Amino acid sequence: MHPVRVSIPSFRSENNSMEKGFTVFKIDVLMNGRQHTVEKRYSEFHALHKMLKKSIKPPEIPSKHVRNWVPKVLEQRRQGLEFYLQTIIMENEVLPKIFLDFLNIRHFPSVPKTESCGSFDTESEESSKLSHQPVMLFLRDPYLLPSAHDSFSNVVIEGVIHGVFYPDLQPR
Repeated sequence: MHPVRVSIPSFRSENNSMEKGFTVFKIDVLMNGRQHTVEKRYSEFHALHKMLKKSIKPPEIPSKHVRNWVPKVLEQRRQGLEFYLQTIIMENEVLPKIFLDFLNIRHFPSVPKTESCGSFDTESEESSKLSHQPVMLFLRDPYLLPSAHDSFSNVVIEGVIHGVFYPDLQPR
């Protein structure tokens, strides 16, 4: 299961005095529990498709030539573009940078497991950048102090809470 989920819940038509009207598709992106929205025109999907063909074998993209103002046709295009994005996510274990950029997803270089964060090996600029790694894991809510009937208080949780919220308070 990939950590990225996308859907295209809606679209809207835009009219511009400088050019003929066009359709904008609203893309909801959910990654690591955070959701954001991106709006793209079909031409941007088409440009993405052309660039993806250089690095992966993308699925078929809905036809470029349709009568834009027929709601039934626009709904079919919306469904097709949603399926297109979801298929790219399902079929690629590592998503191409251009795809992540299209969805406005920040991407970090992965640090190989054998390399430590303190490594001074600077062969390339990319390998010298640190990526965000989880530091601490709580098995229960760290903001709740242990209940009175606990036989042992959780010293780590109490220490973190006191250190963060009451730095001037002396320990018991």
